[in-house]
Amino acid sequence: MTHEPGHTVLVVPVPELEPFVRSRWVHYEPGWVATDPAFTHAHITALAPYVRRPTAADLALVGRVAAATAPFDYELRDVIAFDTGWIVAAPEPAAPFAALTHALWKAFPQCPPYAGQFDVAPHVTLDSISDTVSIASTRALIGDVLPVRCRADRLELHWYEEGGCHVLADWKLTGA
Repeated sequence: MTHEPGHTVLVVPVPELEPFVRSRWVHYEPGWVATDPAFTHAHITALAPYVRRPTAADLALVGRVAAATAPFDYELRDVIAFDTGWIVAAPEPAAPFAALTHALWKAFPQCPPYAGQFDVAPHVTLDSISDTVSIASTRALIGDVLPVRCRADRLELHWYEEGGCHVLADWKLTGA
């Protein structure tokens, strides 16, 4: 069996943190920095992994979930670390993100969040703890960007592949 490169992820973009998060990608993984101007490196994952090659019916189903989800405001206040060592900013409130993830998972039961390896904990990944990176150093580096008020108003389908990260589709959250 041959492993094909690339995968899809459904995300809520966080443009307020894009300059910081993109700079971390440039630092660590320059081959994964998107040239697609619509691609948002700063995001809160809604569902990953998602369908590898979504059909028109799959995309329409995502569209129905997005249309049923009202846009909502949230705040990113602080830098914290997960037990895994990932340094993140967690949205407050987190419940609307968790509800979106659960609605998408219900629509795509073959795609459990994080392949069932982790609990749903909405977040924006900022960095990873190492010998030279800590919560304190990340707080200093991000500076006065946090706290920041944000609005979740759309869902994007991202394709991740070295040298080819781009947006495949997007939907407005409308609450219709």
